[in-house]
Amino acid sequence: MRARLSVIVPTYNSAAELPTLLSGLMEGIEAGLIRELIVSDGGSTDATWQIADEVGALWCNGAASRGGQMRRGAGMAHGDWLLFLHADTGLPAGWTGAVLAQMADGRPGYFRLVFDVRGAAPRIVAGWANLRSRLFGLPYGDQGLLISRADYDAAGGFDNIPLMEDVAMARRLGPRLCMMPLAVQTGAARYLRDGWARRGARNLWLLTRYLTGADPEVLRSRY
Repeated sequence: MRARLSVIVPTYNSAAELPTLLSGLMEGIEAGLIRELIVSDGGSTDATWQIADEVGALWCNGAASRGGQMRRGAGMAHGDWLLFLHADTGLPAGWTGAVLAQMADGRPGYFRLVFDVRGAAPRIVAGWANLRSRLFGLPYGDQGLLISRADYDAAGGFDNIPLMEDVAMARRLGPRLCMMPLAVQTGAARYLRDGWARRGARNLWLLTRYLTGADPEVLRSRY
């Protein structure tokens, strides 16, 4: 039996982040779970392509729009299940077990979130993200998304939009979308640059604007 999982990673000048993600994916390769790794690039000018090529990833490129990049990547995938991960995602030990259990369950899933730095502010922001996901069924892409090919196609795939593509997909998946028991680690670079309170407030404002009908192309300039 061929491995059932295709991993899809949108990238843009992601050479610094990719090695951590690739290291975590080794567990899935050793378990015979990963059928293919697809890197969907948005025009990188750094060593992203070379890193992807060294590990035998499939490569596609096009305009830098995260929704469009994931849509192109999914179009190349042959797995029965698709796992969408950001390039700065760190996978926890044992993630393959959580994914296999979710696949057996049959429903789409996502991980809890932690940041790659410690402190009260990272805990609060991650806690809000996890609470938002549980209460409203709106995880962000940095929490990963595991979805069967059948559910992905039924939902119409990712919208070709530069922002909130993850929220749009989550809303179409509806209440079947559930949280898996492990947490992935995501990079805190934007929060460290902008400040935790300011970045958190901006993200909440962007989400509210999107849910009330704002154009994602307009919102991108605020991100």
